[in-house]
Amino acid sequence: MSDPGPRKPLTARSRVAELLERHGLRADKGFGQNFLVDEAALRAIVDAAELAPGDRVLEVGPGLGVLSHALAERGAHVTSVELDRRLLPVLAETLADLERLPGAGSVEVVEGDAMRFDLARLPQGAKLVANLPYNVATAIVARALESGRFSRLVFLVQREVADRLTAKPEEPAYGALSLLVARFGRARTVRLVPPGAFFPPPKVTSAVVRVDVDPAAEPDPELFALIHQGFAHRRKTLKRNLLYAGYPAERVDAALAELGLDPRVRAEALDLTTFERLRERLR
Repeated sequence: MSDPGPRKPLTARSRVAELLERHGLRADKGFGQNFLVDEAALRAIVDAAELAPGDRVLEVGPGLGVLSHALAERGAHVTSVELDRRLLPVLAETLADLERLPGAGSVEVVEGDAMRFDLARLPQGAKLVANLPYNVATAIVARALESGRFSRLVFLVQREVADRLTAKPEEPAYGALSLLVARFGRARTVRLVPPGAFFPPPKVTSAVVRVDVDPAAEPDPELFALIHQGFAHRRKTLKRNLLYAGYPAERVDAALAELGLDPRVRAEALDLTTFERLRERLR
């Protein structure tokens, strides 16, 4: 019998296609599935995580195990939460060789919804590293930040979401999500990833985003209620939105005047510190 040669990497399109065909699967749009098949993008994600051997990592939506395997190769102990039970046999196959790799960590695959996963199972200072399903990406990022559990988040999302996460005041993408990230840490776009880096290719460009989390940051529901009220109608002034939210006109006028803000200012012009000061004056 001839030697079949080394197995193709998990980022090889032919191997992805073969895995899906052999298991009778195809990418499910309902789960936001686009499988990563680009070695450079994979390396960018793993490098940005700056893993040390023994690091605990939460991965959401492991798919075929491409990123899971790469993280474990760096010595991380990965908890991968997968909602699509059809992929569990594929993951069992693609991750089976980790125990034979010197210095490799481990991957525990958990079937379930990441929005319901008990984050207390992870130690303080864990990292979230994931190719996030597009349909739940912002919710996952918000939950991870508000949990206070993670020291760093590195994830692949649509470029439009990445722009919202990293935007500064007055930029078109700036909004409540930008302020949520600013409250908990510093975000930057590491790399843009073209549609061709996925199988099947999405219709949009994606981006690798890294968020370094401030360990002293705490959730502030009152502040973010105000922020969401301020951005409720983006074409309206901040004052108009606050009036819609039920704040008395005289209190709004006084607060804006004390902060030296033009009555016609919109929420897009305010940074996090200004929103915090506004909250104090509206109480």
